Amino acid sequence: MGNNSSRVTAQDKAILDLKTQRDKLHQYQRRITTLTDRETAIAKQMLLQNDKKRALLALRRKKYQESLLAKTDAQLEQLEKLTSSVEFALIQKDVVFGLQQGTKVLQEIHSEMGGIEHVEKLMGETADAIAYQKEVSEMLGGVMSAQDEDEVEEELAALEAEAAGRTVVQQPLPNVPDTELPQHEAVQVGERPKQPERQAMLA
Repeated sequence: MGNNSSRVTAQDKAILDLKTQRDKLHQYQRRITTLTDRETAIAKQMLLQNDKKRALLALRRKKYQESLLAKTDAQLEQLEKLTSSVEFALIQKDVVFGLQQGTKVLQEIHSEMGGIEHVEKLMGETADAIAYQKEVSEMLGGVMSAQDEDEVEEELAALEAEAAGRTVVQQPLPNVPDTELPQHEAVQVGERPKQPERQAMLA
């Protein structure tokens, strides 16, 4: 109900009518064949009765029926060809419709892609970007000397210090003293320093 595929179209009805006519012609052919067989039997019977006139009449009727059968064969052949042509035309119609739908989808996709000019431009820009990145990588990887690398590292350290709120101040280191240190008597561990001798008091 409501499904277009289940609805009987005018083309379907036309094919059904052609097949119905074909079936009727087949039935008519079978009836004529029966009549010709019957006329042949009558002609044989009349000859047995020495009635040559009626035998000849039966054969003439048979001949007429055979002519109708030949015409029916021709009509049946045309009908078969017409039915096949209509069915094939419907198949072609479906194929053409499918091609139209496919072409429409392709056109929509191409429209979304921006057309061939946009694709060519995009491919060119992509190739340029890749070539530029390769050139930069080669410059950074192969051309910079060790001194350049050191300077880059120092600049990075300075930027990190600045980001942390500190500044790097280059201060000179103090000079090494050139005077000798004063000499002290070495005191061994556990030894008390010498005290002035107390005078003994006489009792």
